[in-house]
Amino acid sequence: MLRRIMTTAVALLALTLATGACLAQFALKQGDRVVFYGDSITDQRLYTTFVETFVVTRFPGLNVTFTHSGWGGDRVTGGGGGPVDVRLKRDVIAYKPTVMTVMLGMNDGSYRAFDEGIFKTYADGYRNIVSTMKGALPNLRMTLIRPSPFDDVTRAPAFPGGYNNVLVRYGDFVQQLADEKKLGVADLCTDVVAMLKKANTTDAALAQKIIADRVHPGPAGQLTMAACLLKAWRAPALVSSVEIDARAGKATSTQNCTVGGVTPGAKLTWTQLDKALPMPVDSKEATFALVLASSDFQETLNRQIVRVAGLSGGSYRLSIDGREAGVYPAADLARGVNLALAATPMAEQAARVHALTLSHNQVHFTRWRQVQLPLDWCKSPKSDAALAAMDAWDADIARQQRQAARPVPHTYTVEAAQ
Repeated sequence: MLRRIMTTAVALLALTLATGACLAQFALKQGDRVVFYGDSITDQRLYTTFVETFVVTRFPGLNVTFTHSGWGGDRVTGGGGGPVDVRLKRDVIAYKPTVMTVMLGMNDGSYRAFDEGIFKTYADGYRNIVSTMKGALPNLRMTLIRPSPFDDVTRAPAFPGGYNNVLVRYGDFVQQLADEKKLGVADLCTDVVAMLKKANTTDAALAQKIIADRVHPGPAGQLTMAACLLKAWRAPALVSSVEIDARAGKATSTQNCTVGGVTPGAKLTWTQLDKALPMPVDSKEATFALVLASSDFQETLNRQIVRVAGLSGGSYRLSIDGREAGVYPAADLARGVNLALAATPMAEQAARVHALTLSHNQVHFTRWRQVQLPLDWCKSPKSDAALAAMDAWDADIARQQRQAARPVPHTYTVEAAQ
């Protein structure tokens, strides 16, 4: 009994250390307040909400808040939401962020061939944003984002060289500025273009739907953008990993999970508690399936691995809580299968978390864009109270989101498929 207790204690300590190591490398820290700032591509609240859900599901105990402050049509000088200094004060500084991302450039290049005068406005304006934010919040950690691509891959460029090459030059400036100011930088162009090229080779007609208007990626394209930002933030690839020896009836390896009650036999069973959830992705939707097949998202950010050694030949049904997750050849199970895209209870739980991510962001958007700003001319103590109530509602949904992200134990079963 004492040996079993000691073994369990050592396993838990190793798991805690491994989880802590992943968190130590990750860019976000306990108590961070993140504000995403940008134009309509940020205003879509797609790559930003994917990033938020990833953080909440991968690090359920990490208390980080997210505010999405994109505005369609914005440039470095501002736009429909007001001049840039108004935007920064009202839509960023007011939230006292510890982390801020900036993605601007798509509109700034004016959708034409490179022009030195237009570029100078961009460079000067971008420098103003950085200096303004650092002046207001000296400890702010900024991630500057190279502009996402204009799709010159699935359709011919409108002029020699294409508009995306203009955005690449703008991105080179963003990289230079980040290096100069010792700021973080994320490239949301290179990997997306590579994905588009591969997707275009596979299915040219469907590939055009990834960025249907050539400017605003749909959800599948923005998943790749989210992956670029997460990798720049050193996000871990692993959800969990376990290896079971079917003959010995024991777990021989575990990462980011605990395993118990391994019972060998014709119906191999064990109980597993992961420390994270997989990233919820609709892999059955056509454009998502194409993007996943054309990118490294699963390999680099969404690995939930189960290995089962010692099985006889043939195929085996893997079930979780009595529900089939998949049927796999013994050789595949020995190598390891990635359950992150399978229909599992963990994936369903993660999807509920993402629904809450979208809900709390919708409350904030409504409060900000449909109440606070358009009705500012008729403010009263009651309007202030109404805004405070919406803030409280937003925060309450975010608490529900974090609660929903806490993993629970599940029973795994592996048996010969009939």
